[in-house]
Amino acid sequence: MSGFLPVEIAVQDAAGVRIALSGGAARVELCQALGLGGLTPSAGSIEAAAALATEASVTGFVHVLVRPRGGGFVYDRDEVEATVRDIRLARSLGADGVVVGALTDAGALDLDAIAAFLDAADGLDVTVHRAVDAATDPLAAVAALAGTGVRRVLTSGGAADCRAGLPTLARMVSEAGGAVEVMAGGGVGVDDIGALAAVGVDAVHLSARRRDGRGGPSGPGGGEIGFDATDAELVRAAVAAAQSAVRA
Repeated sequence: MSGFLPVEIAVQDAAGVRIALSGGAARVELCQALGLGGLTPSAGSIEAAAALATEASVTGFVHVLVRPRGGGFVYDRDEVEATVRDIRLARSLGADGVVVGALTDAGALDLDAIAAFLDAADGLDVTVHRAVDAATDPLAAVAALAGTGVRRVLTSGGAADCRAGLPTLARMVSEAGGAVEVMAGGGVGVDDIGALAAVGVDAVHLSARRRDGRGGPSGPGGGEIGFDATDAELVRAAVAAAQSAVRA
C-alpha cells in the first residue's frame, strides 16, 4: 500500500464534523449516543453535516450510522424495515455513506438484511460495523462480505479492542485480499495507529472524544451530567500519526 492511512472520526454533532474537517480526517461516522456504541442520528444532524462538507468542498465525507437501538445486532422485521427507511432518509439528506450491520440468531452475518440495506443505500458507500466482532466467527463474517457490494468493514478483530485483536486484524486483511476494506476500530488510541498500519489495515476509526460539562444541570430527568464531545487536539494527533505511519 502507499499513501496516507485514512482516519475516520466518530462524531455526534456539527461541531464534531467541523473539527474532523479542519483536522484532516478522511471522513466521519455521524451518530448519536456513543456511550451505547452509537445510534442513528437525527435528520437535522445529517443535513447539517452534509451542508458543512459541501461548504468545505469535501466529498465522500459524511457516513451515517444507522442502528435502530442499543444492545445486540439480531433484528426483527420491524427493526430491519426501520433501518431501511433511515438509510433512505440519510441518502435524501445528503449522506455519502451509511454504516450498518445485522446478525442472525446463529451468530452469522444476516446477509438478507444487509442486502436490503445495500438496496436502500442505492449506490452510497456501505460499511458494515462491529456487528462482525459479535459474530460467532468474525473472520468468516468478514469473508462473507466479499462480492456483496459492501465497501468496508469496521472491526477490532473480534476482540475487546484493536490491540488484543491485532493478530486477527492482520488475518482479516490478508484473507480479504482487497475485496473489502478493513478499517480498524475499537479502543483505538493515537499510539496504536503505527501498529495497525503495520498489519495493513485500510483505515483507522476512533471517537477522539472528551467529556464536556457545558449545558448546566441535567436533572431530574435529563440523564448524566455533561456529554461527549470531539477533541480537536486528539483528531489532529491521530491524523498526524496516520500520516507518518509505515503501511504494510
